[in-house]
Amino acid sequence: MADINEAASALQRLVDLTPTSDAYLPNRLSNLGLALTGRFERTGDLSDISNAISQLQKAIMLTPEGHSELPGYLTNIGSAFTSRFERTGDLSDNTQAISAQRKAVDATPQGHDDLPTLLSNLCISLHQRFQRDRELSDNTEAVSMQKRAVELAGVGHPNLAAYLCNLGNMFMSRFEWTGELSDISEAVVAQQKAIALIPDGHGAIPILLRNLGNSFSRRFERTGDVSDITEAISAQRRAVDLTPQGDVELPGRLDSLSGALSRRFERTGELSDISEAISAQQKAIALAPQDHAYLPSLLTNLGVCLNHRFERTGDLSDITEAISAQQRGVDIAPPGHANLPSWLNNLGVSLYRRSKATGDMSDIDDAISTQQRAADVASLSGGHAAIPSILVSLGTSIEVRFERTGDVNDLNECISHYKAAAIELTPLGSATLPAQLNNLGGSLTHCFERTGELSSISQAIHVRKRAVELTAQGHENLPLYLSNLGTSLTCRFKRTGNIADITQSVSEHEKAIELTPHGHTDLPSRLNSLGLARTLRFERTGEFADIIQAISELKEAVELCPQGHPSLASYLTDLGGSFTHRFERMGELTDIADAISARQKAVELTPQNHNAMHLRLGNLGNSLTRRFEQTGELSDIIQAIQSHKQALECTPDSHTTLPAHLDDLGGSFTDHFEKTGELTDIADAISVRRRAVDLTPQNHSGLPIRLTNLGSSLTRRFERTGELADIAEAIIVRRRAVELTPEGHADLPGYLNSLGTSLTRSFERTGDATHNADAISSLKKAVDLSPQGHASQPAYSNNLAFAFHHRYVILSGNIEDLEEALSCCRTAASATVGSPKTKLLAAKHWAHALILHRPNSPEILLCFDTMLRLVSLIAGLEQTVRGRYAQLESTSGLALKAAAAACAMDRPVKALEWLEQGRCLVWTQLNNLRTPLDNLRAHDEALARCIEDTAKLLENAGSSRGQPHGTMSLAQSISLEDEARAQLRLARKWDDLLKRARAMPGFESFLMPLQCSNIMQHLPESGPIVVINMDARRCDALALLAGLDEPLHIPLPEFSVEKATKYRALLNSQLRIPGNRCGDSAVHRVLRRLWEEVVKPILDALGYSKIDRTTGHVLPRIWWCPTGVLTFLPLHAAGIYQGPDAECIFDYAVSSYTPTVSAITDRVKNDSSIDTKASGLFLTSQPNAPGASSIPGTTKEVQSISERAKNNGIRVQKFVGDEMSVDACLEHMQKFSCIHLACHGSQNGAEPLQSRFLFHQGSLELGTILKSNLKNADLAFLSACQTSTGEEKLSDEAVHLAAGMLAAGYRRVVGTMWSIGDQPAQTVATTFYDYLFARGEAKSDAAFDGALSAYALHHAVQQLRLSLDDSEHSFLTWIPFVHFGL
Repeated sequence: MADINEAASALQRLVDLTPTSDAYLPNRLSNLGLALTGRFERTGDLSDISNAISQLQKAIMLTPEGHSELPGYLTNIGSAFTSRFERTGDLSDNTQAISAQRKAVDATPQGHDDLPTLLSNLCISLHQRFQRDRELSDNTEAVSMQKRAVELAGVGHPNLAAYLCNLGNMFMSRFEWTGELSDISEAVVAQQKAIALIPDGHGAIPILLRNLGNSFSRRFERTGDVSDITEAISAQRRAVDLTPQGDVELPGRLDSLSGALSRRFERTGELSDISEAISAQQKAIALAPQDHAYLPSLLTNLGVCLNHRFERTGDLSDITEAISAQQRGVDIAPPGHANLPSWLNNLGVSLYRRSKATGDMSDIDDAISTQQRAADVASLSGGHAAIPSILVSLGTSIEVRFERTGDVNDLNECISHYKAAAIELTPLGSATLPAQLNNLGGSLTHCFERTGELSSISQAIHVRKRAVELTAQGHENLPLYLSNLGTSLTCRFKRTGNIADITQSVSEHEKAIELTPHGHTDLPSRLNSLGLARTLRFERTGEFADIIQAISELKEAVELCPQGHPSLASYLTDLGGSFTHRFERMGELTDIADAISARQKAVELTPQNHNAMHLRLGNLGNSLTRRFEQTGELSDIIQAIQSHKQALECTPDSHTTLPAHLDDLGGSFTDHFEKTGELTDIADAISVRRRAVDLTPQNHSGLPIRLTNLGSSLTRRFERTGELADIAEAIIVRRRAVELTPEGHADLPGYLNSLGTSLTRSFERTGDATHNADAISSLKKAVDLSPQGHASQPAYSNNLAFAFHHRYVILSGNIEDLEEALSCCRTAASATVGSPKTKLLAAKHWAHALILHRPNSPEILLCFDTMLRLVSLIAGLEQTVRGRYAQLESTSGLALKAAAAACAMDRPVKALEWLEQGRCLVWTQLNNLRTPLDNLRAHDEALARCIEDTAKLLENAGSSRGQPHGTMSLAQSISLEDEARAQLRLARKWDDLLKRARAMPGFESFLMPLQCSNIMQHLPESGPIVVINMDARRCDALALLAGLDEPLHIPLPEFSVEKATKYRALLNSQLRIPGNRCGDSAVHRVLRRLWEEVVKPILDALGYSKIDRTTGHVLPRIWWCPTGVLTFLPLHAAGIYQGPDAECIFDYAVSSYTPTVSAITDRVKNDSSIDTKASGLFLTSQPNAPGASSIPGTTKEVQSISERAKNNGIRVQKFVGDEMSVDACLEHMQKFSCIHLACHGSQNGAEPLQSRFLFHQGSLELGTILKSNLKNADLAFLSACQTSTGEEKLSDEAVHLAAGMLAAGYRRVVGTMWSIGDQPAQTVATTFYDYLFARGEAKSDAAFDGALSAYALHHAVQQLRLSLDDSEHSFLTWIPFVHFGL
C-alpha cells in the first residue's frame, strides 16, 4: 500500500505542476487515473475511483479526435467505470464503460495491434451488463467480438491466451443463462487452448486454471458427470499450488478450490471433501487483508460450506459458525456493494436452516427480515440478477414460518414470492426458469396439503410439468424435477384417488431414479419418494409386487441416508408405513414389529415442535393399533391412543390431516373398548369419528374409509347395548362408503365385508330376512374381490360363514346353506395367510357347527387338528411368557372340547393326543427349549449347537423382557421394541432350525406334538396315569397303563362341569368361612361325590381293589392328570369318611399329580442318576419375610428335620432367615439334590415366572430358578401356602409353583392346594422325612433321594388325618398336601 500511495501522490503532484496548455497533461491525467483506479481495487475506497474517473474525463476532454492516444484514454476510463460498477452495481457506470470502449474500438484503425485488446475490453463490459440485466443480445455481441479479437490476434499474439480465456468466460455465462450444453463445452475448449499457449511457470497459468476449473464445475452442475468436477478440483488445486504465498490472488483461488470441493460433496456426500473445502476457505480468509474488498465474499462462501456440512452431520456448531461468518461478511461489506443482496440472502438461508433444526422462531424471523432486506437492496439497483433467487429463499423461509404458525397469510405471501421469481422476473429461455417453476410447484403443493384446495395442486402439477419440459435431457437437475413432479401427482392422488395420477407418479419417480447416479446425495430421497408412490398404488390396486418393491426401495433409502441426516426420520416413517401395509396384507408379525420399530425411531429423531411430528405420531399409533388387533397386547393399544392424542394436540384445527387423525384415534378407542368393555371408549370413538367424517370433503378419497370406520364403531356399540339406532346408522354409512368406492379399488372388499358384518348383526337382532340376503351378497362379493393371499381373506370367509349359518338355522333349513357355511369356515381356518386369531375364530365356528349339526362327521377330526395347531401359533415363542398366557385365556377349554368330541366318536387315541398338544403349552415350550439333544448332536453337531444356543436365548427373552407402560419414555419403548423384534427373529430362527432338523432321516417328528404310540412307550411301571377330561358335553377318563398300546377309555356319565363347579364353590366357601354348614358337611359331601362320580368308577375300570394296610402289601401308584375346573378339586382325598361304607382313595393307591402326561413320561424316558456329590438335603426357613405374616414354626420345622437328617447320616445343610441371601440359596440348590423351603410363597397368575418364595433378603422368583442349570434336581418340598393352586382363567396351563419346580428340573415336588397351618405343616414335614430316612439305604457317602416321596407324603398325611377328628376344619387341615411328579 505504501508504494501505491506514494505513486498516486507523486502523480497528483505532477499533474498539479503541469500547465493546462501542456501537451503532456492528458497523459499525466490518465496515469493519475490509472494509479487511483489501482488503489481503489486494493482498498475499495469509492473516493479514489470517483477521482480516477474525473482525471480520465479531463484527459479525454483535452485530447482531440483522431489523436493516437485517445483510444488508450477511452479504454482507461472504461476500465475505471467498470471497476466502480463492480463495486456499486450502478448500471449507469456499466453503460458509460461500454460507450467509452465502443469509441475506443471505433477510433482504432483496422489492423492496429491494440484492436484485439480494445475489442476484448468492450466484450468484458458487455458481458458484465448481460450478467446484470440478462439481455441475451449483450452476451451474443460479446461472444462475437471476443471471437473477432481471437481471430485478429492470431497465433503467437502475446494476449491470445487472455482473449481465449475471456471467450471461455462469456460462453460460460451464456450457458448459465440458456443451459445450452454446447456453450459450456465451448468454454472448456477455449480455456484449455488458452492454457496450452502459456509456457510453464508463467504467472497467468493460475488465472487460466481457475477459469477452466470454474467451467468444468458449471458443466458438472449441468450433466452431473463426476469426471468434470474431478477435473475442476484438479485445475483449482494446480492454480493454488502455482500461486506463491503472499500473492494477493491466492485467497480468491483458494475460494474457487473450496467451491469445487463443495460441489463434489453435494454430489457424493463425502465428508472429507466438505471438510477440505472449509479448510481452504478458512485459509483464504486468514490470508486476505482485513480491508480486502473480496473478504465479505470469502466469509459468505465459508458460511455456505459450513451450511453444507451441517446439512450432512446436523452439528449445530457448524451452522452457528456459518451464521457468524456470514454476519461478519455483511457487516464489513461497503454500503451499496453490488453483491450485498446475495450475501444477505445467504445469511438468511443459514438462519432458516438453524431454525429448521432447533425450532427457534427468532431465527426464522431473522431469516425473513434479512432476506427481505436483501430483496429491498437488490430492488434499489434495479433489475438485479439475484432478485429471483432471493425471492425464492424468502418464500422458503416464510413457508417454514407458516408450517410452524399455520398463518395462511404467510403461505399466500410465500406463493406470491415464488410466482414473482418464476413468472414475472425470469424470462422464457432462462436456464434458471425450470428451477423457479419447480420451487413454485413445491409451494403450491404445500398450499394444497394445508388447505386441500384442488386448484393449488393442479397448478403445482402444471408448473412442475413445465419445469420438466424446459429442462434438457442430461441436465443434472432433471431427476430432481421429475421426482418433485411425481410428489405433486402423489399428493393429488391422495386427495382424489385417481389411479392415473399415482401411475404417472410412479413413472416419473422411476425416471428420476434411472437418471440419478449411485452415490448421489439425493438418491435416498428419490428412492423414498418412489417407494411411497408404489405403496399408495398398492393400497389402491392391491398389486402385491408394488409393496414388495416399495419396501425394497424404502429400505435402501434408509440404508443410504447417513446417521444424523434430518431426512432419516421421514424415511423411517415411510418405511414403517410400507411394513404396516404388507402386514395388513400378509399378517406376518415381523412386518408390524419392524414397522413399529422404524416409526418409534422416527418419532425419537423428530424435534418436539417439528411440523411433521403430528404425522409421525399418528403413523406410529396406527402401527401399534394394527399389532394390537392381531395380538391383543393391551399395552399396544394404550400406547396407540397416547400417540394419536399427541398427534391431535399438535395438529392445527384447519389442517387437512385433522380428519385422518380423528379417525385413527377413534379406531384405537374402538379397539380399547373391545378389550376392556368400557362404554366411554366406544362413545368417544363414535364422537371423534363423526367429526372426522364431517370434516372430510365430499369428493375426498378418504371419505369411504372414514364412513366405514364410523360404521365399525357404531356396530361395536350395538353389539354391546343392542341399540337399534346404532346398527341402522352403521348400515347407512357403510352402504355410502361402498357406493363412493370405484370398482377395482383395493379397499372395496374391506368395505363390502364391513357392510355385510353390520347387516348380519342387524339380522341377528331383528330377523329381517332382507338384511341377511344383503349381508350374504356383500360378503360373497368381498370374498370374490379379495386378492389371493390377502391377510383379510380368512375374516371375510368367516363372516360369510356366519351369514350362511344364520340363514340355515333361522330361515331356510336348506342343507346348501349349511354346506356353504362349513365350506367358508374350513377355508378360513385352513388359510395360509391371515391372523391366527381370526383363523382360530373360524375354526371355533367350524367346530360349533359340526358338533351342533354333524356330531359324528369325520370332519370334526380335521377341524380340531386345525384348531389346536392355531392355538400354538397365537401363543408362540415370539411373545413373552406373560403375553402367551394372556393369549391362552381366550383359548381355555378348546383342547378339552376337542377331546370330548374324540371321546364321543370313541377315539381315545386322538383325545389323548389333543389333550397333550393343547394343554400346558407354555411349560411344553419351556421343556422343548431344554430338551436333550444327544441324538441330534450325534448326527449334526453344528445344528444341535445352533438349536441349543437359540433355545437359551429364547428362554431368556421370554422371561426377562419388560412390559411397556404409560409412563415409559420413548427411548425405553424403543429399547423394548428392539428386544421384542430380536425375540421375534429368534422365534422365526427356531422354527427354521426345527424344519432343518425334521428334514433329517429319523428326526421327522423332532419336538412335534407326540403321537399316542410315543406317549405310551415310556409310562411308569408302578401305576397308571389317569387323564380326566372335563367338557360341557361330557366327562371322560383316559387311563394310561404300561404295556397297553392305547388309553383305556372310561366314560364318567355321572360327573359334569356343572357339578365340578358346584363342588369347588362349596370347598371355597368352607375355606373362606371355616365351619360354615348347610345340612351335612360340605367338605364330606364334596369328597363323597368325587369318590362316587369320578374316582371309584376309574378304580373299578382299572380293576383296583381295596388293600388292607395290615397285610403289608405295597399300594400301587396312580397319577391324576385333571383338566378344567377339576384341577382345583382334591381327587387325592376323594372318599367316604363317615358311616359303615367308609372307604377312600388312601385304601387303594398312592396318589400323585402331573400337569401333563409328558411331564411324567419325559422323566421316565430321560431318567438319569444324580451325581453322588450333589446328593443331600438343603433346608431353609424364612419366618419373618418383609411384608408377610410371621411363621415362627418354620424355624422349628427345619431344625427338627436337619437334626433327624444328621442322625441318619444324611448330607444336610440348613439356613434360617438372614443367614442366607437369594443368591446363596441358588448356589445351594446347585449343590444339593433335594431342597426344603419353609417360607411364604406368592403366586403370580399374570406372570407365572414371577411367582416367588419370600425370603428375609428378597424374593426367589421361579424365573430365576428356571434359568439355573439344576442338573441334579430331585425333590423339592415346598412347605409354603398355595404352591399348587392354579389360575382359574388358565386352569389347563398349571400356573403354579409346583408345576414350575417340575419345569425347573425337579423330579418330584410336594406342595399345597391352599393355606396350611404352622403346626400341621411341621407335623407332615417331619413325618415325611422320618419315613424317607427310615427306608433309605445306609450309604457311606451320606446320599439321599426322594424316590419314595409319594409314599412318604401318603404316610405323613394319613398319620395327620388319623390323629384328627372328622370335622370340617380337620379335613381342611390335611387335604391340601399334594405330591407332583415321579
